[in-house]
Amino acid sequence: MTSHREPDFDVAGGVDTHQDTHTAAVIDVVGRVLGTEQFPATSVGYEALLAWMCSFGRLGKVGVEGTGAYGAGLARLLRERQVQVVEVDRPDRKTRRFQGKSDPIDAIQAAKTALAGERTGLPKQRDGRIEAVRNLRVARRSAVDQRADVQRQIKALIVTAPNELRERLRGLPVAKLITTCAALRPDRADAAQPVTAAKIALCSLARRHQQLTTEIGELDELLEPLVTSINPDLIAVHGVGPDTAGQLLVTAGENHDRLTSEAAFAMLCGVAPIPASSGKTNRHRLNRGGDRQANCALYRIALVRLRWDPRTRAYMERRIQDGLSKKEIIRCLKRYIAREIYQVITKNDHERVA
Repeated sequence: MTSHREPDFDVAGGVDTHQDTHTAAVIDVVGRVLGTEQFPATSVGYEALLAWMCSFGRLGKVGVEGTGAYGAGLARLLRERQVQVVEVDRPDRKTRRFQGKSDPIDAIQAAKTALAGERTGLPKQRDGRIEAVRNLRVARRSAVDQRADVQRQIKALIVTAPNELRERLRGLPVAKLITTCAALRPDRADAAQPVTAAKIALCSLARRHQQLTTEIGELDELLEPLVTSINPDLIAVHGVGPDTAGQLLVTAGENHDRLTSEAAFAMLCGVAPIPASSGKTNRHRLNRGGDRQANCALYRIALVRLRWDPRTRAYMERRIQDGLSKKEIIRCLKRYIAREIYQVITKNDHERVA
């Protein structure tokens, strides 16, 4: 006879999170719904939600949708109260097609998913230095994107500018172009003339470009020592700079021990091939999921190594002889790099266990 261990909790919870309200559901250990309730998405509401769940019995797992967005505050409170929080995916389309869509239905599904342990994961902790890196990187990425937009707008204006202005600015390097446009001093009283209006627009955009460049530099001055202090070994990896290191640390999270293996980290970064075999056919397909920013960081590391690392260049030549294309080789390299990065990020954890 096989003995079954009794669960050490009476109920499990699920929460469907939104900007202003959270809808909670409680089920027992066999999946029967005990109740649903809606609470405001505030500190007081979080306390009331937890007290309501605990009123049904010993609370076990709580499945929360969107622990990295609207559910971040609730997840933080539950962790502080020693309640196990799991992040659940939204119900798939097939389930919603049969069950319908509402906040209580989603909350019940989250509770059942947490109880069953299907499609769940531990949420990232957002109370450490890596969260500070993430916040700074949000501002930096926004500034970089806006600067790129400004640069494209400047070049588009030059294409349609009057001949005299176009001939003067066309062909200049980017740095020289920005400096020249920022130094333009058109007569604003004559803004009705196309030439003057073009100069005013180019001057405004160039100054905005310079301001964004200054902002990016200031953020880099904060990010580089912070990332280095978190994991100096990661910065020392060939091809890894402060920007890529910061992104990979953010992807792994403060509690990177939630990543059970290097294969899980590779899947998180979207560089683990997906099995697509059937019958006698044995193949894999490209993984288009995962954190695309982490995937981009691994791609940049691969490009740097292909340019400067002799071992990587030798690997590429060997795989070309095997019949692989450059894209396929880079995909293989990203998988190998993910394995190396995972070992560096979790190095202290492995040493502590040893």
